[in-house]
Amino acid sequence: MEPDPVRVAEARAALVREIAASGAWAEDTGWRSAFEAVPRHLFVPYYYLGVPGGYERLWCEDPDAGRRARWLRGVYTDAPLATRVRDGQLLSSSSQPSLMAKMLEWLEVPDEGTCDVLEIGAGTGYNAALLAHRLGDGHVTSVDLDPEITESARGHLAAAGFRPAVLTGDGAAGCAGRAPYDRIIATCTLSSVPRPWLVQCRPGARILTPLATGLIALTVRDAEHAEGRFLHTPAYFVPLRGGEVRGSREQHIGGLPRAALQNERFRFLLELTAGSLDPHEALALWEREERPVRERYGVTVRGPYQWAWLDDPEGPYVWPL
Repeated sequence: MEPDPVRVAEARAALVREIAASGAWAEDTGWRSAFEAVPRHLFVPYYYLGVPGGYERLWCEDPDAGRRARWLRGVYTDAPLATRVRDGQLLSSSSQPSLMAKMLEWLEVPDEGTCDVLEIGAGTGYNAALLAHRLGDGHVTSVDLDPEITESARGHLAAAGFRPAVLTGDGAAGCAGRAPYDRIIATCTLSSVPRPWLVQCRPGARILTPLATGLIALTVRDAEHAEGRFLHTPAYFVPLRGGEVRGSREQHIGGLPRAALQNERFRFLLELTAGSLDPHEALALWEREERPVRERYGVTVRGPYQWAWLDDPEGPYVWPL
């Protein structure tokens, strides 16, 4: 049951204006035209809304016209949408469009020449479609561990007229068969940087990935070395599932001031240093350094070692990942 094309066009145009108003793009960006051209509703035929006691499912084929209208409004709202839930656990989602736009902008795709991109986490296929619109199908590879997710993403992409490579596999292992890459973008949270990604990148490549509750932008020097700083924005994504993923590390935060625990900057430091720095020591450091912003933190990968740091990768404040 196809939605009214006039309403779809109006809703998509309104979403693009909202993304632009968020400051996601420079005026001459090529990404705006991608969001104008790619219909999000084809990638989110249904989604789940959190309600007391569980989730409510909205979908495009609902026999009730009012619920179909709610589905369409939600699709073109600047908000993340839960798209796959199993046993009450969120497995996959369509990210907030304005954050997607910012991440694509921060990927720093060149305006001229070719650029081969590896996406970790296929999701609905919407992000791969935006990449394929800008770069061409042959320059986009998307990997996800769940075969149901990759099959669904391929179907959505085909319906929208795109055919990038969407493969089932462990995202932590990358995709050696289609390497090398100029850019890697992940739409799932990591606890460390998978080393195969560096091996599969060309020198000078850029990796943009959620780590802890932030976004790290790494420049790859060679197969053994990458380094970069966190961007200013918070980022909360579904964790990467795969071979290099480690279990969550319990932190003993009893006795910490409530005001600090409610501060997003301090929560970021706690997450970044979990298992490496006692939370009370983290609090002392945070206060001593005058509550540092995210951009003061970075990550270095060098051979078998990788560590997070504050201000200087060789300075006094470093923590192994």
